[in-house]
Amino acid sequence: MAWIILIAAGLLEVVWASAMKQSQGFTRLAPSIVTIVAMIASFTLLSISMRTLPLGTAYTIWTGIGAVGAFVVGITLMGEQISIARVAAALTIVTGLVALKMSSP
Repeated sequence: MAWIILIAAGLLEVVWASAMKQSQGFTRLAPSIVTIVAMIASFTLLSISMRTLPLGTAYTIWTGIGAVGAFVVGITLMGEQISIARVAAALTIVTGLVALKMSSP
């Protein structure tokens, strides 16, 4: 169950990062509210998952989901540039996340 909670926390990290970009420096109300609510929910779920999972594993997986998720959202929804180097970097992160999951109790 801790892993499912951690994945949800990571996905909420993608939500708040994307909403923060849309808030234009917290000058737009709706995206600013989404950012704050998603941040609180993400941190809460992360802290719940850390009751069971090791700190290093939980935090790294959480940030990795957020980083790769934001990368994908940036390319697919926000028109950011895609390149072989950026994709290779994202795949490297995913490889590290899988290795952490496989090596965790």
